[in-house]
Amino acid sequence: MSELPQLETRITAALERIRNGLDGLSAPAPVTEAPPQIDAEAVSAQVAELNAQLDEEKTANAQLEERVKLLKERQDGKLAELESNVDAGRARSARMDRELQRLRQVNAELRDINGQLREALSEGVSEPHLVNKAMLAELEALRATRAADAAEMDAILQELTPIIEREAADATG
Repeated sequence: MSELPQLETRITAALERIRNGLDGLSAPAPVTEAPPQIDAEAVSAQVAELNAQLDEEKTANAQLEERVKLLKERQDGKLAELESNVDAGRARSARMDRELQRLRQVNAELRDINGQLREALSEGVSEPHLVNKAMLAELEALRATRAADAAEMDAILQELTPIIEREAADATG
């Protein structure tokens, strides 16, 4: 407890020093230096130069935006063309698939009727309706084969036409 009065004295002295320091700070220091002079012509020239640079950047930006727009239009055109080609290829493929399915079905019927006809002939029975059915099935098989061949030829021509056109354009140009 004997230290309390000593600490109290030290704290009081520190508070006095702080109070004196704050009183000295409250008075503003006088300005002895004059503000620098601004050259209006230099500032105007600098502003004009910055405006010219800004205009150049705006022009460059507009040109870049136009190029991007053109590239996007070209890309969209190419994409539409590719989608059209894919759709046409799918249609050709679907047609060929239908014709091949029809050919398989007709050939299966032809084999079945020919089997029935052989069986009837082995029994010594002549059945004219089986002969007629066999002839009709064979004709249908020939038609289906012809249709499948035509579908295949169309697909080949569709693939070759652009190549031939490019070659012709390269030869003339």
